[in-house]
Amino acid sequence: MRRRTDVNSDKKFLDVSHMSKSAAPMPEELAIRIEDLSISYKVSLEAKRTLKNAVMRASLRQQARTRSIDAIKRLTLDVPHGSVLGIVGSNGAGKSTLMRCIAGILSPTDGRVTVNGKISTLLALGVGFNPALSGRDNIILGGLASGLTKEEIESKTDEIAEFAALPDGFIDLPVRTYSSGMYGRLSFSVAVSMTPDILLLDEALSAGDAAFKEKSFERMRQLCAEARTILIVSHALATVTDLCDTAIWMHKGSMLSRGKPEEIVDQYLKFLNVGSLPSNYEDM
Repeated sequence: MRRRTDVNSDKKFLDVSHMSKSAAPMPEELAIRIEDLSISYKVSLEAKRTLKNAVMRASLRQQARTRSIDAIKRLTLDVPHGSVLGIVGSNGAGKSTLMRCIAGILSPTDGRVTVNGKISTLLALGVGFNPALSGRDNIILGGLASGLTKEEIESKTDEIAEFAALPDGFIDLPVRTYSSGMYGRLSFSVAVSMTPDILLLDEALSAGDAAFKEKSFERMRQLCAEARTILIVSHALATVTDLCDTAIWMHKGSMLSRGKPEEIVDQYLKFLNVGSLPSNYEDM
């Protein structure tokens, strides 16, 4: 993974690549370019991994039994600046793996991912929070990781706490004392308050009660109006149709279809053979 800054611009480029040949320059109108991306894992087939088994294998000159899993298969995708992309698919389709690769958390097995802009991620609620630190300290750490100065973060702290609807005084308590709802609300509030160029959300809009969900949707609509680039992974299909201007359907690591959110959701529901009842738009 390498990060470079263009000499003629203040924009940051994140280039995660395992391609031997240099690719053509990325067009300025694109926020994300994914080229022939593949990600594979090796998992152990041993029921129990112990030192004794490892020593016995070594004495018999046996290799550990493993299986290769292709999480992403030859995916190519361009995401323009200002677009809101929804990603749908069943569990194991590769959606979260793709988001983690775009964020720079995972490296490709093959292919290239180029990102043009500052990224804010919410790939799992509370990931990156230190349970021993206060909510205020975790906000500061999250802001520093997003490239903000300490002064910029401190000016947003009260706004973030208010948006998260934390009870009085909780902002200065260790987050290990928070309920799961408070934890999720604070995570979401930090992610959407860092004014990112690109926002990656993986099932993050399900945090909190009905009132907070409505407030979250309103904040997402504001980000969409500001022409931010947003990628949303969600099993709540209504979220995809309401917020996104384009969508892709992933299945077993491959992109099966791309188009208008309503069309993609309809194709996905037909594939699942569950019909189009309103309840099916809540969590599929």
